[in-house]
Amino acid sequence: MNATPGTQQARPATRIDGPDKVTGRARYAFEHRVSGAAYVWPIQSTIAKGQILNVDASAALALPGVLAVLTPDNAPRLAGDDPELALFQSRAVAYRGQLIAAVVAATLETARAAAGLVRVGYEQAGHDVTLTPDHPGLYKPDHVNPNFATDTEAGDPDGALAAAPVCIDRTYRTPGEHNNPMEPHATIASWDGGELTLYDSDQGPSMAARVIAGVFGLHPDQVRVIAEHVGGGFGAKGGPRPNAVIAAMAAKAVGRPVKCALTRQHMFAVVGHRAPSIQRVRLGAGRDGRLTAIAHDVIGQTSTIKEFAEQTAVATRHMYAAPNRRTTHRLARLDVPTPAWMRAPGECPGMFALESAMDELAIACGIDPVELRIRNEPDAEPETGKPFSSRNLVACLREGAAWFGWDGRDPAPGTRRDGPWLTGTGVAASTYPARAMASQARASVDESGRYQVAIAAVDIGTGARTALLAVAAEALGVPAGQVTVHIGDSALPQAFIAGGSMGNASWSWAVTAACQALREQIRARDGAIPPGGLSAQSATGDAVRALPDHARYSFGAQFAEVRVDADTGEVRVPRLLGVFAAGRIVVPAMARSQFIGGMTMGLSMALHEESTIDPRFGDYPNHDLASYHIAANADVGDIDARWIDEDEPEPGPARAKGIGEVGIVGTAAAIANAVYHATGIRVRELPIRLDKLLR
Repeated sequence: MNATPGTQQARPATRIDGPDKVTGRARYAFEHRVSGAAYVWPIQSTIAKGQILNVDASAALALPGVLAVLTPDNAPRLAGDDPELALFQSRAVAYRGQLIAAVVAATLETARAAAGLVRVGYEQAGHDVTLTPDHPGLYKPDHVNPNFATDTEAGDPDGALAAAPVCIDRTYRTPGEHNNPMEPHATIASWDGGELTLYDSDQGPSMAARVIAGVFGLHPDQVRVIAEHVGGGFGAKGGPRPNAVIAAMAAKAVGRPVKCALTRQHMFAVVGHRAPSIQRVRLGAGRDGRLTAIAHDVIGQTSTIKEFAEQTAVATRHMYAAPNRRTTHRLARLDVPTPAWMRAPGECPGMFALESAMDELAIACGIDPVELRIRNEPDAEPETGKPFSSRNLVACLREGAAWFGWDGRDPAPGTRRDGPWLTGTGVAASTYPARAMASQARASVDESGRYQVAIAAVDIGTGARTALLAVAAEALGVPAGQVTVHIGDSALPQAFIAGGSMGNASWSWAVTAACQALREQIRARDGAIPPGGLSAQSATGDAVRALPDHARYSFGAQFAEVRVDADTGEVRVPRLLGVFAAGRIVVPAMARSQFIGGMTMGLSMALHEESTIDPRFGDYPNHDLASYHIAANADVGDIDARWIDEDEPEPGPARAKGIGEVGIVGTAAAIANAVYHATGIRVRELPIRLDKLLR
């Protein structure tokens, strides 16, 4: 058959997986059909620090239907380098809620009931779970996530701050927060001899297969990870979690497939969280608002078994021009679960502090907050001198101000009322790195002219299938209806994780290269497709390494309007506007959804989210969605997301930057700044609760 690709393509108008999701045909990890599956229920530590003396599983094993109880006494020995995945390898307890044993049974109900019959004896030790600015154990980590310098310094920031006509010196705090994707972490594990198959709720099947292979001493080709549909991740599923290991261990022990689904309560201990932060920000400026010095010092926490240092002050290194600069990070090792990635790690909490301080500087200088940011726009990345591949923050601020109706804003705080409501508006900038990582893809065509594109990408609810279909159809020059995209399986060409706002930028590069190579094959044959079809595979590692040495970021501006009840302190956000510069927007409907989702999560951060640890027990008492509050429908008013056209030649032929995380960044600061404008009360510690405004 002749199948010469043309130059036109029809993009999908809606999400191609939409019908499957609304009709229930979409299969999530726990829903895959496997015959003879058993169930595993994990047992958690009830102390925050100490040693397991003994585990009495006799009552559990006597319960009909119980197949095994895994404990440190009988669990198989594991390898790998992640202590959070080294389940049941030690009797040491590092935090309350740590998985210390598990029951495998024929039914989920039996496994859960039997877990309650297991008796664990402990030798309890004193624990420390409270982060303070003067904690005696504070230390300097070797680097911050993923591999940034811990500290940076240029010029004489202390001298410049002391000499500055205007100086802001404030401390801001953000609480612990927990990723709560709609789909809890879940895995089905099945062994076939030495081959392991996992149906897993995971943000990166390729990485998950490599990590799990290392844990069980297997070759990566012996592990297959399938993530057909994933119901959200927000970083918590950026790598395999204990549910995957415990399912595989249990399946090996009982010789049949095993299902493991963590509950919401489990997830508050064993799948990561955003650590609390204490941030001191100092800004020195002339009376014209031009910065002469920036200092951003961060105190955070990690666990005692694994270090995770969030890169909280890193965004400060590229946001605004100032000749004298310093950023630092210090950690305390506490007896708490290990922190990990949560949407926009580093940038999200760090920009709350920086953008709140910029608002305070604008007020001190008597300068409009939008204008203050524009005056401090750098010509190149301030700490490295690298040119920006593109930077349109000023355009986002100016166009956003026009769309929002910012002009003519009365800067005086606490002076506007609408009945019992005090009203105000605020602004903040947002940013996130624009990266791409090496990935591979395969494109093929059969005799009938049907195209297949395969890549081990994963759709975590972002619309990745739809976006990659659009990219593939455009690169092939055919209607989208002629193309089928296969993702979510480590058996496909390997791909980077859906995280760090790198997914589509990385995958679309590989997909475009594979499709263009296939198109050239077809052209070389004058459109004739042989009986076996044609296929082309790409690998983008060399292309990624050859990128010019530029500073690459997405930018945005967040505008918020708030209403604060003068009697109760209740805060409402009737209007949010985000304006973004993020390269080429591949599928506008998907992009708008991602921006609005990020802004909604930022609103939740500003007003609701707070993981409160009880120092007596070393645990989170608010460890479910009844007590860990997130924004609900009534909290979300008119949210609008827009973007400006940005010519971004890097990274990759799709000219796309990541958009999954820039939407959350800056939103909390914009709301806090608006609350100050409405009330005259500056809230420097999130969330903005009623009690903080009733003063």
